[in-house]
Amino acid sequence: MKNWIALAFSAFLISCGGTPKTLEKSFIDENIDFARAQLGNEIEVIEASGKCLNPVTLKKDSSVYYCGYGDWRSGFFPGSVWYLYELTGDTALLPLAQKYTWAIEEAKNLTWHHDIGFIVNCSFGNGLRLTADPSYKDVMVQAAKSLSTRFREAPQVIQSWNVDKGWQSERGWECPVIIDNMMNLELMFEATRLSGDSSFYNIAIAHADRTLQEHFRPDGSCYHVIDYSLKDGSVRNRHTAQGYAHESAWSRGQAWAIYGFVVCYRETGDRKYLDQALKTFNFMKNHKAMPTDLIPYWDMDAPNIPNEPRDASAASCIASALYEISTMDVENASEYKAYADSIMTSLASPAYRAALGTNGNFILMHSVGSIPHNSEIDVPLNYADYYFIEALKRKKDIEKM
Repeated sequence: MKNWIALAFSAFLISCGGTPKTLEKSFIDENIDFARAQLGNEIEVIEASGKCLNPVTLKKDSSVYYCGYGDWRSGFFPGSVWYLYELTGDTALLPLAQKYTWAIEEAKNLTWHHDIGFIVNCSFGNGLRLTADPSYKDVMVQAAKSLSTRFREAPQVIQSWNVDKGWQSERGWECPVIIDNMMNLELMFEATRLSGDSSFYNIAIAHADRTLQEHFRPDGSCYHVIDYSLKDGSVRNRHTAQGYAHESAWSRGQAWAIYGFVVCYRETGDRKYLDQALKTFNFMKNHKAMPTDLIPYWDMDAPNIPNEPRDASAASCIASALYEISTMDVENASEYKAYADSIMTSLASPAYRAALGTNGNFILMHSVGSIPHNSEIDVPLNYADYYFIEALKRKKDIEKM
């Protein structure tokens, strides 16, 4: 009888527009549940295909684009499944995360581009963290060895792109390094920890220091591409590839800089890295073009603001970095968490979070790949989802303290 009365009272409250506290879902739990359901729909599609598909974005005909292991984005979907396994405790996700991760193992041998860190650390790195499977360690160390082959002695950097073919060859570059490459250094730090080989750590530090020296403007914003001389290490060009102009602030580039230098501070304790991350974040935070919902335009200097596409991927990456900053020894640490919370509230709103079963089963809408290349404009992107889920995990960890 008492149970029946309690249920009746709950129904009464709901019918009157109220919700009993016990029936409310927290922001974190609601978004985790949604992510599990939305990516669960995609997992059903993948499993029904009989193939190990790796979703990235939507094509112009609204069908899902799936990539191979060599694509720089191939680690994000396996990584998202690992995070969901961790956040939900759903054991059904474990064999799936393992399968999707091992499907891209061959990336450990890639030497023709620099994004092995994105690929391997997001997938095998999360797998190692959650399972302690030693075979994951071997893949990560081999991936770091492959990435090390791209280190160039004269400029003391990891070269991002090869310039012998494709559109990169048309730019006249010799040794292009993009700010995105800061995101690949986490693999190098981890590989030294796993192997005891300090060469990976030393390469990461050399790259971070040269990037700190050459990539940033006095206002804290960063260039996208720095082109170095392989002969003497000097700077040949300061350019962009995916931003509006050479001197503009490409938003995802600013996000990569913030996140990447937070990682460097975490791994080294050297305050100069955190100071740069904070300076770049404050540049974005205080920019006159930053929208009130805190989801930046694809480039903060794009000519048609406010009628320019937003980039949810930049926002989710910044939010994740800010949650980590809020746990560090910084003044007013809670303000960084509050800003990240505001970003996440916007991303989780109907303006950016897709309805269940829509959007190709991606979580977030409204990201931008590269407008100058007329590629992936105002579409979902798997790395926007990855950093959104990672930000949820970090928020949850902080709020449990």
